[in-house]
Amino acid sequence: MDPIKTLRSRTVVLPVSDVDTDQIIPARFLTTTTRSGLGANLFADWRYGSDGTPKPDFVLNRPEAKGCAILVAGNNFGCGSSREHAPWALTEYGFRAVVSTQIADIFRNNSLKNGLVPVIVDQGTHGWLMEHPGTEVTIDLESTSLKLPTGESVRFPLEPFARFCLMNGVDELGFLLGREKEIGAYEQRQGAGYCV
Repeated sequence: MDPIKTLRSRTVVLPVSDVDTDQIIPARFLTTTTRSGLGANLFADWRYGSDGTPKPDFVLNRPEAKGCAILVAGNNFGCGSSREHAPWALTEYGFRAVVSTQIADIFRNNSLKNGLVPVIVDQGTHGWLMEHPGTEVTIDLESTSLKLPTGESVRFPLEPFARFCLMNGVDELGFLLGREKEIGAYEQRQGAGYCV
């Protein structure tokens, strides 16, 4: 995954609360073990009609949504099942961050492991973002802050290890593999006390 230190983008606003993972990526698309193609099926039941044609009134089908990397969603985003395909679909589509007042724990953890920044903000900031779709904001992982075009900057919670991984473009396995020499040295020091 690509490192994220600073993310500047226009926003797409999805003013729906309690969006569950089956709405993000419907179960019929979970037959794959790779991310490839999942972005095309993001919010499939909302984006497309029964004949497969895009619904012109859905936010992702509007011209102003093209190229936006930040999704502003309603409260309790990512609830439901623990499918890792949900953040895969969002990142495959092109999103790098989701902003909400509440993001479901399992979805948040899956996002952090897959290069999608979950940004939890207060009601006032969220309300402003909801009322200003398409506004350009900056997410700064160094300061764990979201900066609005008004000049206001709000902090959001982010665990230090997750922040490190996002900023360095590694997942947990990549982090461990990057410490292979230190692990080997530790094993050498343990000598006979180390079991394989």
